[in-house]
Amino acid sequence: MSQLFSPFSIGQVTLSNRIIIAPMCQYSANEGAASDWHLLHLGNLAMSGAGLLIIEATAVEPAGRISPADLGLWSDATEAALGRVLSSIRQYSNMPIAIQLGHAGRKASTAAPWDGGELVRPEQGGWQTVAPSALAFAANDPAPIELDRSGLHRILQAFALAAQRAHRLGISAIEIHAAHGYLLHQFLSPLSNTRQDEYGGRLENRMRYPLEVFEAMRAVVPDNMPIGIRISATDWVDGGWDLPQSIAFALALRERGCAYIHVSTGGLSTLQQIHPAPNYQVPFAEAIRAETGLPTIAVGLITEPEEAEAIIATGRADMVGLARGILYNPRWPWHAAAKLNAQIEAPPQYWRCQPYGLKTLFGDVRFRQR
Repeated sequence: MSQLFSPFSIGQVTLSNRIIIAPMCQYSANEGAASDWHLLHLGNLAMSGAGLLIIEATAVEPAGRISPADLGLWSDATEAALGRVLSSIRQYSNMPIAIQLGHAGRKASTAAPWDGGELVRPEQGGWQTVAPSALAFAANDPAPIELDRSGLHRILQAFALAAQRAHRLGISAIEIHAAHGYLLHQFLSPLSNTRQDEYGGRLENRMRYPLEVFEAMRAVVPDNMPIGIRISATDWVDGGWDLPQSIAFALALRERGCAYIHVSTGGLSTLQQIHPAPNYQVPFAEAIRAETGLPTIAVGLITEPEEAEAIIATGRADMVGLARGILYNPRWPWHAAAKLNAQIEAPPQYWRCQPYGLKTLFGDVRFRQR
């Protein structure tokens, strides 16, 4: 029996298999509101047969967007727009859907990647960025404003309110974005956090604000709604955030009821030295799982079904996350099930597409064709 296609539970949310569609920014929202693109994009992925679909990084306030076209969940209008998309998808797919909530901090106010991805200044339609410390991400960027207590409270409340909106929308789980150099990662790393108060300096202090955000979100949604987190397990820079600190953070999260850890790396510094290769980030998920016992999602150039199967079967992670690979091949789970002699869920409209010789791919289905 394929381990990749065995069920798994995140809290009280049961997944039919261990394949996770990782959050992928689409830069296609209108003032934070989900558009018809999101209906097409998420609807397509909801037909893939994966165990869980995580909606892209969704800003908790307008200033937390990576780009002006980022998805948001900070108002009745943005909640209603996303609700329309989800309502349409749920008519045809019962796949659990999670959402990643985040704030870009000093990496906010940038153009979409296909427009160059550079900083958009206020006079160009952008906005003033904020961060733990007044340290710019890139050498030529203006410095962000260091968050004061009022700003810290505002953003913490924005995370909590967005969590409540996600719950009202019937979303299955929440993932906090504390990876890839965005605001909560900026608090964790000594490269971006040089504060002199209780939120900076030693590890305990640098973890304080991300943990407070987690606690605030956990307090406002029911216990049966899982809250997980995505982290960058290393900055890939000497003297930066690293695996031992990630393990300490994960242990603190476990004490607070964290449901899972989605383990990525990098994104905080332009000085990072990364050498991508197949499965290159999996050892970080493996180490965190071994040290903390928390369920983990492994990512990082996992492209072949046999690779994903081996990761699960050998206990290196509990789930595998796919991003670019599933954009390239939105039926990746179907093809993986065929290779691994497993079954996959698919809408009945597609049952007759099963290739000859794979008549059990979608289970014991019946399709009468006139």
